[in-house]
Amino acid sequence: MAERVWLDVPYRDKDEAKALGARWDPTGKRWYAPRAGVVGLARWEALPEVPDLLPGEDRGFGAGLFVDLVPSSCWFTNVRSCVDQRDWERLRRMVTKRAGQVCEACARREDPREKRWLEVHERWSYDETRHVQALRRLICLCTDCHRSTHFGLAQLKGLADDAFTHLMAVAGLSAAEADIHVGEAFSLWEERSKVEWALDLSILMTSGITVVQPPAAAARPDAARAALSLRPSQN
Repeated sequence: MAERVWLDVPYRDKDEAKALGARWDPTGKRWYAPRAGVVGLARWEALPEVPDLLPGEDRGFGAGLFVDLVPSSCWFTNVRSCVDQRDWERLRRMVTKRAGQVCEACARREDPREKRWLEVHERWSYDETRHVQALRRLICLCTDCHRSTHFGLAQLKGLADDAFTHLMAVAGLSAAEADIHVGEAFSLWEERSKVEWALDLSILMTSGITVVQPPAAAARPDAARAALSLRPSQN
């Protein structure tokens, strides 16, 4: 039996790779070629695995579930937008694997019947003096926890009530406490959105990840809005 060849296929390329003969491993949650030498699949052949702990990453930073709004002046500087898409697939695979295939906030597993998936979220620190937005950690969140985290996006999608209810349940907050928490998160977002932030992705730089330059700060809000209008319903 021919040995399969693992592939790093970005979401956007999955249909093309499948048409060329790539197959999906539901257990490993990744694509593979059924044998070496399949025409057209070589460009997705897997690169070395990303280390389980990125250099300088703090896995204790930003633990739990909370509303974590990215300033509008930092939109479109998320890791997925700033790395080669094959590298994003490698990072996604590493983060979900090291989390044991469970959400790091609510400890639930992926469940397609509930439309609950495992996704990767960035935790950032903000140096208010130097105006530096630094990547501190990558965390595995389920769809529900990720929705609560991006509460502003949940509002735009008409899912604020679901996000609010889930936030209360997982964070152990009363309705009044959750309301205060959301209000404080938006106040902080408004203040930080007044500043242009320099981006620090140094924890990726020595891990074999190709970092690409994000749009200029003034262009990020429009770029983010355009991306949201094209984004698929799930990864």
